[in-house]
Amino acid sequence: MNNAATATVQASERAVTKPARASDSDSPLRQVRIDKITLNFGAGKEQARLEKGVALIKTLTGIEPVRTVAKRRIPSWGLRPGLPIGCKLTLRKAAARAILKRLLSAKENRLLPKQFDNSGNLSFGIAEYIDIPDIEYDPKIGIMGLEISVTLSRPGYRIKCRHMRSKKIPPSHRITKEDAMAFIQKEFGVRIGKEEE
Repeated sequence: MNNAATATVQASERAVTKPARASDSDSPLRQVRIDKITLNFGAGKEQARLEKGVALIKTLTGIEPVRTVAKRRIPSWGLRPGLPIGCKLTLRKAAARAILKRLLSAKENRLLPKQFDNSGNLSFGIAEYIDIPDIEYDPKIGIMGLEISVTLSRPGYRIKCRHMRSKKIPPSHRITKEDAMAFIQKEFGVRIGKEEE
């Protein structure tokens, strides 16, 4: 057998014995994770309603939310710059995952495709807080709900937030709507339907 034939046989043996490359879904850098969860409550100009919203989020999480203020003057709505019009609270890591399980239970673990955006994030609302497990009705708060926004990320997303040499996330590394839905279904057992039932 000549040298060329020997080299061909050795190359084919190496190709057969070479370990298969891990798929993208198995790569640690491709794993989708929860970056943060933001609880929002909008009250408009009604300060009494705003205080109830603050009490609601504090009852739900045990943390005092941050008040948000109006930036523009809108006379028809009775808004002026600096007027508190809502509140919000951001949770991360284990606290975010724990509260998300409870909030999804209030939705009966069911979401709609339109609640996911093309950047891999999702938002949904809860009409009545008494639907959340382990939360009892408080007459001081009354019946009201809140909005939830979930931001997903992958390792490496920090490059778009850093102060020096910030860069855009490459299209191949971005989280798509399908990635986000698959993550929520796998991690939380959520059913994604096509329309409200």
